[in-house]
Amino acid sequence: IFFFGVVVAQEGIMSETDLDKHVEMLSNCQIIKESEVKQLCVKARELLIDEGNVQKVMAPCTIVGDIHGQFYDLKELFRVGGNIPDTNYVFMGDFVDRGFYSVETFLLLLCLKVRYPDRVVLTRGNHESRQITQVYGFYDECLRKYGSVNVWRYCTEVFDYLPLAALVEEKVFCVHAGLSPSINTLDQIRTIDRKQEVPHDGAMCDLLWSDPEDIDGWGLSPRGAGYLFGADVVSQFNSTNKLDLIARSHQLVMEGYKSMFSDALVTVWSAPNYCYRCGNVASILELDEHLNKNFKIFEAAPEGERGVPARKQAPEYFL
Repeated sequence: IFFFGVVVAQEGIMSETDLDKHVEMLSNCQIIKESEVKQLCVKARELLIDEGNVQKVMAPCTIVGDIHGQFYDLKELFRVGGNIPDTNYVFMGDFVDRGFYSVETFLLLLCLKVRYPDRVVLTRGNHESRQITQVYGFYDECLRKYGSVNVWRYCTEVFDYLPLAALVEEKVFCVHAGLSPSINTLDQIRTIDRKQEVPHDGAMCDLLWSDPEDIDGWGLSPRGAGYLFGADVVSQFNSTNKLDLIARSHQLVMEGYKSMFSDALVTVWSAPNYCYRCGNVASILELDEHLNKNFKIFEAAPEGERGVPARKQAPEYFL
């Protein structure tokens, strides 16, 4: 409910001034109160419920791949790509897990989404999941920083409301991972009931888990979820849906981005020096008003600008 510029949430009142204070604190890698997280997540769900499974986006905009809790590298990304609201962003999921600052990373992006809803699109990745975050760091981080699992619960409720994909000017399809043998058209994605935990199989699972590969047709994924899909699958999907490009993330790319299938698909990876040890560079993809592509490469934030707290090592998993 909007009343004289004030957002009235179920759990209290959150003004633009409050949101600006939250953004300032989180931008300095300082967590906000649990009660404020609860308010923020209520408001975020109110916004996200009105967004489609395939959220429409206008150009120009900047497309971002996996972040994985690497907060200081997210700040480096904003330094290279421009701050919100000066730049429109599409984030393709995997905001949390593996990095040291999943809490600050996700809450900052969520604050920016609520503060500037038309400037930020947050789509869901396979790590925006209760099951995955209990294994790869976000659950433990919430427990350590807040002393209870409440913040994890509020955030995972928001995960269920995140769009599954974005569509820039009807021509560039942005999805976390890839395609599905169950889906031929964007309209089929639009009919999915997304407000649930990520299933173990089926169309919604495939969008968040599948990978492109130099094969014909479909193949079994070594991840144990989703599929591998080839150039012919991408060509048919793009033709059917009148698309110029599929932009996705989900796979580490040492050079920051990788074009495949005669530039019909591109992987954008936005976590430099992934897991603080992989040595890769990262990228973002800028699309101008005519959908011309410009990849910006960036490296990890300098050591002097980041803190590295002690924590238990997360289990190994497909990088």
